[in-house]
Amino acid sequence: MTQEDLAHRCGLFRTYMSRIETGAANPTLTMIHALAGSLRVPVTALFEDDAAPKAPRRKASTA
Repeated sequence: MTQEDLAHRCGLFRTYMSRIETGAANPTLTMIHALAGSLRVPVTALFEDDAAPKAPRRKASTA
């Protein structure tokens, strides 16, 4: 899906969508719900940082 497609689905201008993506604009909670619905993901998925390093898993001790 293009940025323009997503903007259209949410009733936004593509330029505003670009500003949201780059952090230059802050969407309202209503807009966040519209974005999540358009992307078919939970709202929390919009706030996940996929680039953040994952904590290493610990092995279960067998003591």
